[in-house]
Amino acid sequence: MLKLFRSKILIALVLILGVILMGTLGYRYVSDYSWIDALYMTVITISTVGFMEVRPLGAEAKIFTIILITCSVFILGYALSVISEYILSKNTLQLLKKKKVKTKIQQLEGHVIVCGYGRNGMQAVDRLKAYNRDFIVIERDEEIIRKHEKDFLFVEGDATEDDILFEAGVDKASFLIVALPEDADNLFIAITARQLNPDIFIISRASQAGTQKKLLLAGANKVIMPDKIGGDHMASLVVLPDLITFMDKLSVEGENTTNLEEVAIEDFVGELNTHTLRDLDLRKKTGCTIIGYIDPNGDYIINPEADLPLQPKGKVIVLGRPEQINKLNTMFHIN
Repeated sequence: MLKLFRSKILIALVLILGVILMGTLGYRYVSDYSWIDALYMTVITISTVGFMEVRPLGAEAKIFTIILITCSVFILGYALSVISEYILSKNTLQLLKKKKVKTKIQQLEGHVIVCGYGRNGMQAVDRLKAYNRDFIVIERDEEIIRKHEKDFLFVEGDATEDDILFEAGVDKASFLIVALPEDADNLFIAITARQLNPDIFIISRASQAGTQKKLLLAGANKVIMPDKIGGDHMASLVVLPDLITFMDKLSVEGENTTNLEEVAIEDFVGELNTHTLRDLDLRKKTGCTIIGYIDPNGDYIINPEADLPLQPKGKVIVLGRPEQINKLNTMFHIN
């Protein structure tokens, strides 16, 4: 549709230039005007501003002027209609596009909201896409939205405003990732989101150590300091280079390339007589190794004993090659 409008606008411009050229040549040779006077007469004629002629027109010049005015009226009318149609259609397309996005957002539930599509927000989105999670990005930069709006859902606006959070479905979302560059904005969003949805899990970015405690008090469940993590990682590469490189190899990029998986105990119920980790025997059946256990209270046990009793709402962390993880997911129908 845009190509059609562009071709129409191009035709309108060509016709306008053609009328100006015709008028200039006509006055130059019919009335023997100079080139400047001929152009001047053409412009005041087709624009109908009502200025006086350079000099009185003869009969032939008057007839030519009538023809020029008639042509220019139709051509300028056509040009105005094309431009008006383009503007109205563009606005209509934008409205339809926003309505379509709004409809999709209303259909989501349990999704993830990412506030800010900067460096950290972009990394979060890439990981969510790899795991096929439903998410919405709140961004106020129109250029960024235009560049990526075909890839995923955007809500244009300031994430610190209640209406924008509601538009992104904060009342139905399960997670909120706050990745704005300013700690004050992240703090305000955390407070607002916690009030709008007491059950939402909030993960916030922080730049200053002092802000970390404030964000936790404001309602954030987890606070990430990218600069601190980056510095620790670089120092660890000096102290324990092989171990850190090995940890980096534990890819969690996507469903088909992951080496680590988090599995709820409920996923094993009905498939096996599961009372302890030994009963699962995942190593024999899938090749995966259980390297951690999370009890219902959220306590983490690293390298748990084989006789550790399993509890409802607990989770196990398993390690394996991608094909072993896929075998585990297939065997127990884990999504």
